[in-house]
This record gives sequence, C-alpha cells and structure tokens, in this order.
Amino acid sequence: MLYPLKFHPIYKEKIWGGNRLHTYLGKEIPSDQTGESWEISTVPGNISVVKNGELQENDLLELIEVYMGDLVGDAVYEKFGNEFPLLIKYIDADDVLSVQVHPGDELAKERHESFGKSEMWYIIDHEPSAYIINGFEHDTDKKQYQFNLAAGTIEQLLKQIPVAPGDAFYIPAGRIHAIGAGILLAEIQQTSDITYRVYDFNRTDDKGQMRELHTDLALDALDFFAPKNIKSEYKNIANQAQQVVKSPYFQTNNLIVNKPLGKDFNHIDSFVIYMCLRGEVVFSAEDFEDVSMRKGDTILMPAIMKSFQITPKTEAHLLEVFIPEPEPVKK
Repeated sequence: MLYPLKFHPIYKEKIWGGNRLHTYLGKEIPSDQTGESWEISTVPGNISVVKNGELQENDLLELIEVYMGDLVGDAVYEKFGNEFPLLIKYIDADDVLSVQVHPGDELAKERHESFGKSEMWYIIDHEPSAYIINGFEHDTDKKQYQFNLAAGTIEQLLKQIPVAPGDAFYIPAGRIHAIGAGILLAEIQQTSDITYRVYDFNRTDDKGQMRELHTDLALDALDFFAPKNIKSEYKNIANQAQQVVKSPYFQTNNLIVNKPLGKDFNHIDSFVIYMCLRGEVVFSAEDFEDVSMRKGDTILMPAIMKSFQITPKTEAHLLEVFIPEPEPVKK
C-alpha cells in the first residue's frame, strides 16, 4: 500500500559547495564542500531510494513500474511513462556557480535523448550582498555575446539581482544564469542533468585544472533577449497555498501552516511533493500511518491520496509542488 514517501538524500560535493545543508537544514553531509542534496531523482545513476515504511530500500523507478498512475497520476504516467518528470534539490552555494544555460526540450531530445531543463529557485537563506544572475541585462545577440565571452567581460552583459529569503525565480530553458556565493535555496526542475557551462570565473579545482566549458553547445541554446519577469510575485497568507510559479512543467505553491489544515487534491491528477523549509509537521489520513517531516525533509505524496491533513508541531513553512493540469487550448 502506498503512503507518504521519504527518500535517502543523494549528496553532491562541489568545488563551490559549503556546509549549510548541515548547519541550516540538519542534513548529514559528507563534507564541508557539499553543494547539493538531491531529494527526489530518477536521473540515471542517481535514483532515489525510499527510506521510510514498508517500501524502504525500493527505488523510485521500481515503484513507478509497479504503482504507475496510483503513484504519479494517470495523466502524468500517460505522458512520462516510467520516468519521473521532476528533480528536486536543495543547493548550498558557498561560492558562485558557473554562468550556464540549459537546453530546451527539443534541443535536449535531439542532442542528448533527454528532457530540457527549466527550473525555479526559492531562496531559503543567504549571506549579506548575495545575488543571482538571471538573464541578460539588455537584449543582445550572438555577435556581442561572443565578443564579450572572448574578451573575458561576459559579466558586463548579465543581470545581477540581490536576493532575500522568500524570493523565487523561474529560470526557463535557454536563459543564462548563475547562483551567486552565499545562497541556500530549493530548486525544482525538469528531470535533466544537462548543463552548458559558458564561464567559470577562471577558477581551478584542487588539481589546478579549469573545469570544462561548453561554449559551442550553449550558443544554440541561448535566449539573447533580456527577461521581462525577473522575480515571482506571491502573497504570504497562513494556511492557504499561494501560487509562486506555474509553468508547463510544474507548479510550486508557498504554504505557511500554523494550525491543522485539510488538503484536497481531487482537482489534479498528479503526485504532490512537499519540501519543509522551517518547522515540523505531521501528515495523516485514514489510509496511512502518520508521517512526520521537519526542516530539510522532502516527502512525495502519491497521487492516489487525494485527501489528507497537515498538522504543525511548530509553525512550518512548506513548498508544495505538483504537475498542473494542461491549459485548455484557445480557439
């Protein structure tokens, strides 16, 4: 029988990683250069494994094969089959990440037999003066971009945005971007690990080697127009899910819980993911034993579970993620 599923985190040590996945989120990281915690993943070689209940030690792909639409939703299963459509992460950028871009669905399919990679960031914590790079400052073109890249002045073309906790940014495939130093965030994205690195601030690894760049591959993936909508706008209303990002690939809601809250998902045909950014809650329903989650945890709620209750042990801050119903075709 299905129930709310927790998974073993998959940790990624990075040249830019730090220790806040442990100090802020309470995770048992392998080192003080841990940059990512993959919470839910079916990226090849990085398949999430259940850590709670009767299904523990089964991996997510095995569960999708067995439970199909009951786990992910009939509409999701019909579209994606045994592939899980999202990759869920926490990221700790102690140093700045590379300036990069991800291909869209068509280019990723053609080159890599993969989904594209549109994503969103939700800022959890940051150091003073932290910023992200989100697109070009002004509309540009390939010629100008290549000139600045060759001259080592690509940063002059990029839009830097100071961040604050609670800021959210949707980064569609094709947009040049980077996470700045001193930022802890949640990342929701399509299932893809394809990144074209175009500039890495001339840094070297512990062997004195510069990381590989993918400037030629990136050229066809880049959107050279400056983005109009930089930051997501949403309200904070306790005990009401507030839409932060809605894209063709996922919807993310912000949810502050300070009293028992009943949830009804009969209106969607999808799994629901919860990421706990603060506090502690208990999920309960008649058809499964109570499952608790605290800051730093992530839970996958199977699609068959349409109604349940979230009860806070302390006031809690959750992100709520699912696959939205397709928009009706306009005639």
